[in-house]
Amino acid sequence: MTLFRRASTLAAVLAATLFTTSLTACTSEESGASGTTTVTTQDAASEAASDTVTAERDDADGTDDADGTDGADGADGDSGASDPLPTSADAEAQDALDTLATLDVKGRAPKTGYARDEFGQRWKDIDRNGCDQRNDVLARDMTGVERQGPCKVMSGTLADPFTGQTINFVRGQDTSTAVHIDHVVALSDAWQKGAQQLSPDTRERFANDHLNLLAVDGPANMQKGDGDAATWLPANRGFRCTYVARQVEVKAKYDLWVTAAERDAIARILGGCGAGELAPVGEAPAPAADPAPAPDPAPAAPAPAPAPNPAQQPAAPAGAEPYYANCTAAREAGAAPLYVGSPGYRAAMDRDGDGVACE
Repeated sequence: MTLFRRASTLAAVLAATLFTTSLTACTSEESGASGTTTVTTQDAASEAASDTVTAERDDADGTDDADGTDGADGADGDSGASDPLPTSADAEAQDALDTLATLDVKGRAPKTGYARDEFGQRWKDIDRNGCDQRNDVLARDMTGVERQGPCKVMSGTLADPFTGQTINFVRGQDTSTAVHIDHVVALSDAWQKGAQQLSPDTRERFANDHLNLLAVDGPANMQKGDGDAATWLPANRGFRCTYVARQVEVKAKYDLWVTAAERDAIARILGGCGAGELAPVGEAPAPAADPAPAPDPAPAAPAPAPAPNPAQQPAAPAGAEPYYANCTAAREAGAAPLYVGSPGYRAAMDRDGDGVACE
């Protein structure tokens, strides 16, 4: 009997022990699973926060991702989140804001294939006024201009829009670089924002369009490089409204897009423009007219006809335009220099393409 009671007691103790052990194991397992879930949630939150900070840094510094798209815009080229466009009390600034709202907002395309030659002939006379675009813009943007012939600008005074400084321009090998002709929308920037899809003729017009050309301080233009409004603005704050409004007008004219960061930077500037801050684009002046020669005094007596000079060019028939085989012949005939539009001028003799041959 005693032995039976002891066996029963031992069985009860063993059962209680097994139940307690099982309960503890279950509790430990549930506690472990809960801890794992908490850690995973914290890791995901940290990773998401890290991704947000990285995207904000890419947006703030304007750097491009490795795939050639702006960090702010995303790899798929979507516009991403942008602040709504402000309004301006100035009518011209508001017109620019309205035009900005029509531009597509995308990331940069890769720069692959870009070359200056993709934009055609430099300084081509696309308005056909007889002068190349560089001399046109120098004459338009400077005062006190002195020319050699109808086109070539030799000197002038530039009120530089980028720096606000005054530059006394003198043409020469060591001095011409003081003034550059800036592409308001840089060619490389345009290439990455739609110009790749334009025809070669349209790209050439874009690169030589007076609307997109501006005479500026050379060092400031070098500093700008191919930056857009999100990465570079003129130091002269009084010109920024005109500058970004011109960029918007050019991009709209040639169906180019903007990045989200660029759009927001332009909008902030235009939203703060006061009345009259946007300067209109000036027209290129007409080429200078050659001064009319003073009439020769009447001779006292008819001069004898000179003996024929075999070295000179034979006289052209009455009513025909003279032809000079080369500059030597033109000089021997006393006709040099030859200006564009004048009898005997040929582009083949105008080596630097400035409208003056046989200088």
